[in-house]
Amino acid sequence: MFIPLHDANSLKHIRLQYVTIGLIIANVLMFFLTAFGTEQATTAVAYGLGYIPSVVFGYAELPPEFVFLPEDMTYVSYAFLHGDIFHLGGNMLFLWVFGDNVEDALGHVKFLIFYLLCAVAGALFHGMLAPDSQVPLIGASGAIAGVVSAYLILHPRVKIWILAFGRIPLRIPAFIALALWILFQFAMFLAGGEEQISWACHIGGIVAGALLVLVLRNRDVPLFDRQIVTPRAVVVEQPSAVRPVRAEPAPRWGRQ
Repeated sequence: MFIPLHDANSLKHIRLQYVTIGLIIANVLMFFLTAFGTEQATTAVAYGLGYIPSVVFGYAELPPEFVFLPEDMTYVSYAFLHGDIFHLGGNMLFLWVFGDNVEDALGHVKFLIFYLLCAVAGALFHGMLAPDSQVPLIGASGAIAGVVSAYLILHPRVKIWILAFGRIPLRIPAFIALALWILFQFAMFLAGGEEQISWACHIGGIVAGALLVLVLRNRDVPLFDRQIVTPRAVVVEQPSAVRPVRAEPAPRWGRQ
C-alpha cells in the first residue's frame, strides 16, 4: 500500500532509540542465521520457533527434533523470524521510521514490553481464530502493527515521507497514511484476504498497540500531538521601600 521513508519528528525524552535499533539488529541477525541453511534446517527453525496454534492449544505435538523452546515461548519467538528479505525489510523499515518516537513516548524498558506484548497479542488473536492450524506463524508484523497504531495515536499530525503504491513520493500527515493502512488491514481481515498473510495477527497487534500506548506512555506525553500547556511563573515586582519621613523640627520663622 505504501512504504514509509522518513518522518520529521525529533526525539524529546530520550537521546537514542537503542531498543528500536536493538530489535532491528536482532531480527536481521536471526534472519541471516536461519535463512541460508538447508531446506530441512529452515523448516526446523520455522516449526521450532514459529507460533503453531494447534501445538500451543494442545491439539497436536511437534516431533522431538523440532522442539527448541517451551510452547508458550513461541508467542514471542515467532516475531523474530521472517520468510524472505522483503518480508524482513518491510517490517524493519516500519519499525525504523515509527518505532523511535513510540520508544521516546514510553521510555526504553516500557517500549520493549510494549513491543513484545503486541507480538503476543497478534499471535493470540491469530490462534484464537484458527486454533487447529498446524502452519507456523512467523514475522514481526503483529508487533509492527502495534507500533503503527501507537504512532497514529501519539503523532497524527506529523508530516511523513512515503512512497505511495511503492513508487510515488508524497509528504503527507501521518494520520492519512496510517489510518488508511489500518483500515486496509481490517478490510483484508473481513474479506479473508491472502491466505499467506495472517490479517488476524495484524488486527491483534493494532488493538493491543492502541490500548497499551494509553497505559504505558509517560505522564508528560500528550496524545494526538496536543501541546501541554504549563503554567508560567509570574514574577510580581515588590514595591520599592518607601523611606519614612523624618520629623524635622519646624523652622522658627521670624527669628533673627
